[in-house]
Amino acid sequence: MITKSLQPWILAGYEIFALEGPNALKVEVLSRKVNKSKSSFYHHFADLEVFTEFLLKYHVERAKILAELEGNCKAIDPELINVIVDCKLDLLFNRRLRIDRTNEAFRVCFEKSNYLVAEAVISLWANELGLTNDKGLAKLVFGLALENFYLQITEETLNYEWLSEYFNNIRKMVEGLKRNQ
Repeated sequence: MITKSLQPWILAGYEIFALEGPNALKVEVLSRKVNKSKSSFYHHFADLEVFTEFLLKYHVERAKILAELEGNCKAIDPELINVIVDCKLDLLFNRRLRIDRTNEAFRVCFEKSNYLVAEAVISLWANELGLTNDKGLAKLVFGLALENFYLQITEETLNYEWLSEYFNNIRKMVEGLKRNQ
């Protein structure tokens, strides 16, 4: 759990990491963003490595929340799309983990957060794509779509219109595959 005194630091760092990547995390930048001294940062976190560990733990907690929200969705459009738009920063953070997954801690966090979300949404996914009788294919398509999703998303494109088109394209692709079987 994040204490009230840590929260501004974590939220600022989470946003910087999500939008600019881990290399953009600098104590001076964080201090300016939260309007606190650099010594306050070191009082709470000791160094950027410890701070990054806090960010990764925070992200897993956010992934649990996202998975619960997605698991409650009855349809991709509009429910799931609205959840994704509302949790844009979490997805952009996860995208950065994917990009920098050569870092073992980032890879582990990325895989854990993806697992949580996939487990929550795979039934909806299979149902919406007409793959309820082929969960294996549903999982395969989901994995491929997720990889492709992270390659394409940006802060600007992660919106309702883009997501609606993205999911419609996946639906069309699956329909085409099913016709050719």
